[in-house]
Amino acid sequence: MQSFASNRMLNRFVMISLVAVTIIAVSWRLNPGRAAAILSYDMDSYLADTTSRVGASTDQQIQTLQDQIRANSTDWQAYSRLGMAYLQKARETADPTYYQKAEEALGRSLGLEPNDYTAISAQGALALARHQFLSALEWGERARQINPDRSYAYGVIADAQIELGRYPEAIQTLQMMVNLRPDMNSYSRISYVRELHGDTAGALEMMQKAVDSGVPGAENTAWARTQLAALYFNSGQLERAEAEYQHTLQDRPAYVYAVAGLGRVRAAQGLTGEALELLNQACDIMPLPEFVITLGDLYQATGQPQAAREQYKLVGVIEKLYRANGVDMDMEIALFNADRNQNIDSTVALARQAYDVRPSIHAADVLAWALYKAGDYKEAQVYSLEALRLGTNDSLKLFHAGMIAHRLGDEALARKYFEQALGTNPYFSILYADEAQRTLKSIQRSEVE
Repeated sequence: MQSFASNRMLNRFVMISLVAVTIIAVSWRLNPGRAAAILSYDMDSYLADTTSRVGASTDQQIQTLQDQIRANSTDWQAYSRLGMAYLQKARETADPTYYQKAEEALGRSLGLEPNDYTAISAQGALALARHQFLSALEWGERARQINPDRSYAYGVIADAQIELGRYPEAIQTLQMMVNLRPDMNSYSRISYVRELHGDTAGALEMMQKAVDSGVPGAENTAWARTQLAALYFNSGQLERAEAEYQHTLQDRPAYVYAVAGLGRVRAAQGLTGEALELLNQACDIMPLPEFVITLGDLYQATGQPQAAREQYKLVGVIEKLYRANGVDMDMEIALFNADRNQNIDSTVALARQAYDVRPSIHAADVLAWALYKAGDYKEAQVYSLEALRLGTNDSLKLFHAGMIAHRLGDEALARKYFEQALGTNPYFSILYADEAQRTLKSIQRSEVE
């Protein structure tokens, strides 16, 4: 198995290295899980409003728009739509070349028409993809000022507000968005806000609406269905999660987010061989950090440390590429390092820097965990409480809070957090689910004694 894993890892390294040789000033799309997945630009539905090729693939849309530009080099609308199509293609492939192409096309559009709503709002989507949230907010607000009756800019604004920790403002923005256009874009974002506030039933309801409002077989519908599956997984409903992932794969075979998600389900079900096969498949299709890390964690948990190290090394390669191309990865890498007890002092500094830039509950949780690993349990608890301030029913955040309370000697509070974490999703983490169970049992035994 380790030889096989080494060959797979080498192939991924070669693929990434080839991209690095040819791409200098672009960034890979980072998708570290549910929190970032909502930062979807959902170009398919937008392009359906702005091109005649509603049923066309993204490649076909790109070709059509390029033909229009060749016929008329001053067609600023074609440039802006082309920029949007490139962003959609980036989401579908994780190919960073499309970010640069999008930036160039959008720049051409704005050079010809400085008040082009489409290009301005798409610049906001591009900034979101690069984790430049203040910039995204500025672009979104500028687009809204140009046309407050179109919904797309509200999604850009809300995504930025969420990542900046401005939750009341995001709720107001999303209310305006859904009032203008109740569709997949608005439903999926409302689902996420409900999830952040601990309303799992409400989150599931709205994500189901998002799925139902999509075109069957379309990429954005597949994306919404995988988010619905992730909500079921995060609430411990493995059968429902598996059904949604399988439905996605029936509609779009080898859809990478469904392949990886099903791999997580198989791992939770104890079907390690199938889980490893699926996660390797996902990494071969698209070696996103979240997939590579999950695969590495599964190797680690199943007694294959060398195979795990190879995957973790690959994360380091990807990190360098992201940073070299302007993507802010501070929060994600701080969590990765903290989980592996590496470079703890610099990891705390990195987590603080991430929190300063994007003071969301996610950044607060990462900082809390980094401080915990550094042994600063009192300050860790300050940020852990902040991470839970919305009532988020996130098992990993609750586990972090439980470990911090445990170290501070508050066993009653620790037990409460562990019970909530495991009651919500006993499969929440390949690395930590068993540790949560062991620590909870230890606390319960000490209470009896």
